[in-house]
Amino acid sequence: MTTVDILVIGAGPAGVAAGVWLRRAGFDFLVLERGESVGGTWRDNNYPGCACDIASALYCFSFAPNPDWKRAYAEQPEIRDYLRRTAGDFDVSRSIRFNEDVKAARWTGEAWHVESTGGSYSARVLITATGPWSAPLVPDLPGLDQFPGEVFHSAQWNHDVDLTGKRVAIIGTGASSVQFLPLVQPDVEKLYLFQRTAPWILPKLDYALSDAERTMFRRFPRMQKAVRSMHYGILETLSYFFRHPRAMPLLQKAARWNIRRGVEDPALRELLTPDFVMGCKRVLLSNTYYPAVAADNVEVIGQGLVRVEGDRVVAADGTSREVDAILFGTGFHYSDPPIASKISDENGRTLEELWEGSPQAYLGTSVHGYPNLFMLLGPNMGSGTGSAIASIEAQVRYTLSTLTIMRDNDWHSVDVLADVQRDYNTQVQEALSRTVYNSGCLSNYIDRNGRNSTAWPWSTVRMNRRIRTFVPAEYSTASRREPSVS
Repeated sequence: MTTVDILVIGAGPAGVAAGVWLRRAGFDFLVLERGESVGGTWRDNNYPGCACDIASALYCFSFAPNPDWKRAYAEQPEIRDYLRRTAGDFDVSRSIRFNEDVKAARWTGEAWHVESTGGSYSARVLITATGPWSAPLVPDLPGLDQFPGEVFHSAQWNHDVDLTGKRVAIIGTGASSVQFLPLVQPDVEKLYLFQRTAPWILPKLDYALSDAERTMFRRFPRMQKAVRSMHYGILETLSYFFRHPRAMPLLQKAARWNIRRGVEDPALRELLTPDFVMGCKRVLLSNTYYPAVAADNVEVIGQGLVRVEGDRVVAADGTSREVDAILFGTGFHYSDPPIASKISDENGRTLEELWEGSPQAYLGTSVHGYPNLFMLLGPNMGSGTGSAIASIEAQVRYTLSTLTIMRDNDWHSVDVLADVQRDYNTQVQEALSRTVYNSGCLSNYIDRNGRNSTAWPWSTVRMNRRIRTFVPAEYSTASRREPSVS
C-alpha cells in the first residue's frame, strides 16, 4: 500500500489547479488519473468543433495566464495543451499516476483507504477533482443495443467513422450538439435532429487573435489582465439577468434575433424558439448552428427519441426515420456523479446513499460525516455565466486555507458541522428559488427529486468572498491520535 498525505482524484483542470497550489504550499500529494494524459474533459471531449463557450481570457488560471490563445474562444486542442503545459511548468506532472481508475475510497477513522486499478493507497486527505463532465449520459433506449449502425456519444467520438453520405440521427440539443452539428451537416446525406426542447442560443463573438495581439499580451501582461477584467465584468453583468428573471426578456431579444438571422422559414423558426425563460437551461453560443439546421438536408423533429427498432429511430409522437448512425449529444451525469458511489464513510455509507439523488455539501466542498474530504466543482458550484476555472480556484483556495490551518494546529482531521451544512444549503435553495434556474423548465440543473443541486445562485464576486477562508468554528476538529500502549 502506498501512503501519502493528500490524494487527488483526477488530472483535469481542477486536479491541475489543486496540484499547483499543493506543490506551492509544500504538501505531500499524489494525483490519480484514469486516462493516459492530463486534460480531463478537455482530453476526452474531442468531437468536431469542440470549444469553450467562455472567453479564452477567462479560461486560464490566474497563476498561469496564457497570452498565446489563437482565438477569442479557445478550441479543445488548445485548452488540452494548455492544461498539460501548466502541469509541467508547475511541477505537477511528476506527481500524477496515469491509468489509475479509482474504484473505492473509504474513511477508516484515521485515513482514506483508496483502491484503484493500479493499487491501494492510504491518504489523510482526499480531494475529488472529477468534475461534472466526466461521465457521459446515454439514454437507456429500448432497442438501442440492436441498432446495426454506428452509435456514440459526443464525449466518446469515434473518429474512425466516416459519416459522409450517411443518414444520421443527432439526439439532444445541448452544448456539444450545437458545436458538432454544423460540422457534420455538410457531409451527410440526411440529418435528423431529435429535439426534446429547443435551446436559447446567443451569437458567439469569436474571432482569430492576430499575431500582433498575442505579441502585445506577451510583452504587456497588464493588457491581457485588462481584457480578462473586461470579460469578467461582462459576465458579471449578464449574471444579473439570471438572478432576476423579470429582466431576462431583454436578453432574449438578442437570442430571437440570432434565430431570425439564421433561419428564414417561419415554421422552423417557431420550432427552434424555446418556450421557457432564457437561462432556465444552459444558454449556448453559436453563429453556425441555425444556418446548419436550416439546410435542405436537415429535418428537425420536435420530440425526444424513445426507442430504436432495427435501423429506425422512433420519437415520442411515433415519428420514425431510417438512419445509418446515431450520435448522442445528451450531456453528462451532472447531479448523479459516479464518484459518489465510490466514496464511503467510516460505516460504509456511500455519498450516493447519503444524498439519495440530491447532492449537498458545504460550500460545494465539504460533506458532514466524511472528514478530510474536499470536492472541487461539487454540488451547487455550477455558474450559468461564469468560468468553471473561477469556481475551481475559489474552492482550491478554500481547501488550501483549511489544510494550512490544520497543519499549523497539528489537526489530523476536520468535519463540517451538520447544522452549518444544513443552514448553508437552506440559504442556497432559498436563493435559487428566485433565479431563472428554478423557473420551471426541465433542465440538467434539476436532480431526480426536483431539487436544484447544480447551480450557484449568486454572483462570482460573492463566490470569491464566500468560498475563501476556512473558519474553524464551522467544523469539528480532531488532533492526531496517539498510538496505543500495550
